[in-house]
Amino acid sequence: MKIINRMFIGLGLVALMSSCDLTTESKSTKTDADVFSDPTLTEYQLFSITEVFGHTNSHRGRYLPWYGYNTDVEMYVSTTVDSKSQVAQYDLKPNNSQLNTGDNPYNELMTGIERANLAITGIRRYGNVDIRPEMAERLGEALVLRALLYTELLKAFGEVPARFEPVGPDNIYLPKADRDVIYRQLLADLEESFGYLDYDVVKTDRVGLAFAKGLYARLALMASGMSWRPDDGQVGTGNSGSNRLSSAADLQKSVLYPKALAALKDVIKNGRLSLISDYEELWKSVNNMDLTGGKEIVYSIPFSNSRGRWNYTFAVRSENATTMSPSSSSRGGQAGPVPTLYWKYGANDLRRDISCVNFSWEDKGNGTKAYPSGIASWYFGKYRFEWMTAVPYTGGNDDGVKPVYMRYSDILLMAAELANSSESGADRDEDYAKEQLLKVRKRAYRGNEDEAETYVSALSGETAVFKAIKDERALEFVGEFLRKADLIRWGELGSTVVAAQDEMKSFVAGVGSLGINKVLWYRQTADGIETYGLRPGETESDLVTPPAGSGWILYTEYKGESSNYISDNSFEKKFLYVSGLDKDGIDKRMWWPIFESTVTNSQGALVNDYDY
Repeated sequence: MKIINRMFIGLGLVALMSSCDLTTESKSTKTDADVFSDPTLTEYQLFSITEVFGHTNSHRGRYLPWYGYNTDVEMYVSTTVDSKSQVAQYDLKPNNSQLNTGDNPYNELMTGIERANLAITGIRRYGNVDIRPEMAERLGEALVLRALLYTELLKAFGEVPARFEPVGPDNIYLPKADRDVIYRQLLADLEESFGYLDYDVVKTDRVGLAFAKGLYARLALMASGMSWRPDDGQVGTGNSGSNRLSSAADLQKSVLYPKALAALKDVIKNGRLSLISDYEELWKSVNNMDLTGGKEIVYSIPFSNSRGRWNYTFAVRSENATTMSPSSSSRGGQAGPVPTLYWKYGANDLRRDISCVNFSWEDKGNGTKAYPSGIASWYFGKYRFEWMTAVPYTGGNDDGVKPVYMRYSDILLMAAELANSSESGADRDEDYAKEQLLKVRKRAYRGNEDEAETYVSALSGETAVFKAIKDERALEFVGEFLRKADLIRWGELGSTVVAAQDEMKSFVAGVGSLGINKVLWYRQTADGIETYGLRPGETESDLVTPPAGSGWILYTEYKGESSNYISDNSFEKKFLYVSGLDKDGIDKRMWWPIFESTVTNSQGALVNDYDY
């Protein structure tokens, strides 16, 4: 068989290449043996695996911008009910006009998996990995990349085919497999990769041992956690299923937690990673595309500098053309923190004003300035066009920012969760769990570390520590879209979304009792605006007169007339959540359907479950 320069899809899910395409000779082709015995050519094939992330309907423009909301910390900001809002509303249809395409995220991820299968098979056959460490390292990277792509599939679609060999005449069309079959293979692959990889990673867009072990823990938590599943033996039959744990004995918490914890403990002890002490500097480095390994970022999605819509989608909003976003169209702010999250941070938590931003940039004829964006329109301050100084944003559809896939703080908090659980082995280690939690908390309270220490030291018992870890993950990772998968594996997605929705509805009525005012003063700063009135206790003269100091402006409505900043219909106007779905209805729609065009092209092999 010949390896052609353009790796093929060949999945039986989209149009297949003809058999002659797989063997056509040309001056630019090389045999499998040529490629997979050469470390440089093999590395090029590894690059082809992650190349799919940059495809328009893959992670660039559909998967990453749309997966993950709505939860209790992240929301889609829109007033329009359309094919985009279906995703956030847990109302995604198999014929969704945005995703029912030949190059939809499912097909693109399967394309990457096929490329990984070709690489893994070729390296095993021709790489002599037992005596060539450089080829063993490439095998390890290919195994981890396949696990990464499958993790993304499992997060979005639930059950998918178990495709671990290159496409051939006997396996072109595969039905969906029991998810447990895939989990077993991925966990075994990652364990194998541990022996091939090391902790020395120059750039965070390349796979190393820390990421392999972190991904192992993430998958172990998913595999042993709750999720909506078809009944045993009914995968791919249209079965309605239920929200439950796996019935497989080898995928229970008691089996997987000790292994995952051991992997994370090794990363913490030997992985040469650490938290960046300044939370703001961490995110400035992300916006400036700093891929230096050995710091806090464990892995970043490898977009090129001219590809990817991360800040284009999620940055603090620029209304029309501004200094930092020279486009006639508005950019950023398509999603943001759930408004109530702002008040869940402690007063001295430095993450609050970085993570939750309530202003947008606009040029109203007197230069680019920041203005209050409305109480229902919050933005992720982790992502800012104004922080893109190394490679400034030019206003197009792509910005090149590399989304963070895993950070060291996630390693620490997963380790804390595993160690705290009575399922982690005979010796539940609450002290170790609190030690890892405290590392994250102390960074958040830099300058007030004693407050973090008091908080953590007061925790006692598995339930209290677990709740603190869950809360910390919300505060630490908002805008990084880990929350949906967390809530799913905890069995809390539907109940949490309903509770968040109810909290939003009652927020305005409770503003007074929270010590928050309905009016707002603001003034310009170098980084945006400073507000007075949003935080508890800011009640000077009932805000009838300006606070002490100069430059304060009273918020007015769009006509310039005095207006309450928080009004009774603030959230109802702007916040699209879930209509007509109770807890079970949301849980049942935690997975995306495999889209109609893909199902049709599967020649009857693929069937959607869960009454899609």
